[in-house]
Amino acid sequence: MPVDDRHHDHDRYHDHHRGNDHEDRFEERLGEALHQAGGTYETDRRALVAAGETRGHRLLLRRRAAVVAGVASVALVGLGGALLVPGGDDGRQSVATGAKTPVASATPKASYTGDELIGILEKLLPRGEFSSPQARGTDDKLPPYAQVVHNDGKGKAAVAVGFDRVLPGSEQARQTVECPDKVLTPYDSCVVTRLSDGSALKIFQGYEYPDRRADTKLWTADLVTPKGQHVSVSEWNAAAEKDAPVSRAEPPLSPARLKTLATAGAWLGVVDAIPVDPKAPTAAPVQPSGIDGGSVASTLVSLLPKGVKVVAKSGPDSGYAYVVVDDGKGRSLVQINVQSNMSDVEGQLFGAGAETLADGTKVVTHKEPGEKGGAGVVMWTADTLRTDGFRVVVSAFNSGSQETAATRDAPALTTKQLRAIALSAKWRGLG
Repeated sequence: MPVDDRHHDHDRYHDHHRGNDHEDRFEERLGEALHQAGGTYETDRRALVAAGETRGHRLLLRRRAAVVAGVASVALVGLGGALLVPGGDDGRQSVATGAKTPVASATPKASYTGDELIGILEKLLPRGEFSSPQARGTDDKLPPYAQVVHNDGKGKAAVAVGFDRVLPGSEQARQTVECPDKVLTPYDSCVVTRLSDGSALKIFQGYEYPDRRADTKLWTADLVTPKGQHVSVSEWNAAAEKDAPVSRAEPPLSPARLKTLATAGAWLGVVDAIPVDPKAPTAAPVQPSGIDGGSVASTLVSLLPKGVKVVAKSGPDSGYAYVVVDDGKGRSLVQINVQSNMSDVEGQLFGAGAETLADGTKVVTHKEPGEKGGAGVVMWTADTLRTDGFRVVVSAFNSGSQETAATRDAPALTTKQLRAIALSAKWRGLG
């Protein structure tokens, strides 16, 4: 069973943060493109707040990388399948490249074995040689999936399809078909289209590891129907998503073919065959209000030192924001997280070497290597915690993205400037 425990955007601030990387990555890819996404900055946002997970004070995950981020291995992402209806070339039936509605089989099965899912996948793929089949059926407690190595004569490539349900209207459903933020998850292309039945389809062209773009490419397609049926397809230009040499210039399926495979009516019955958990929620939960990300971003901009120009910034997201600044010496990413009720992790974040101000506020600064793999990237951080648990942590990098190589010797902001930003009284007005 292929296990995608990577995703490009899931690292942690070193020993003063904590979390289960494998679970978080899968969770984000599945929710942000079948839980995550990017890469994306999901990683860093989660890193900033990882220490507060014990009391549920962590940031909402977006499927900006998707993730892909944006997305974790489709094999881990679960959805169901449907009967293959004869028709089309080579007995294949799929939705045309136009924005049509996927149509499930008229006689769906009650369940599917892994071998049946492999058979459907091979019939839907172009002609070629198949090897290394892996699959899990719908009767397993874990999400079903199917994966094969396909060779169309131009080189071996892993292709996987996974099945799951998402709650219509939920944050997970939104994140799954949302393109990652390019600052957080570098990629080549991401297009989201709406089909005639209201289904959303995201086609993503990125990399297994965005910081190593010369290596394996990862292209994905995520379909979410109005009923919450989720089909996720992934393909690589190598025989495996990891630890395999690149075997061809690009994955075998073009964006149009990815769309055809993801929207094949055969898959919808698979999703429907996944047993329904009677304890599963039937309505999207109310999202916690948190601190408006737009307000965090605007406040951060107002606190930046003179001489730096903002060239990019994040969109709304509860409690989190980033800006990319340039002081004439190259781009520098600055990210910030604002949280309430963080007193329970004071001992983990602020050790004996932390500074205590007259009002009881704890302050600590760090200079560490970057966490996303960008060559030569360093991260400078100022972390503060008020006596009532109000936390502001801000970091700066010597690159415009953690996924890309350093573009300057040091971040555009010093630790002293970061400290001043984190201690500003303006944050109190937001919390």
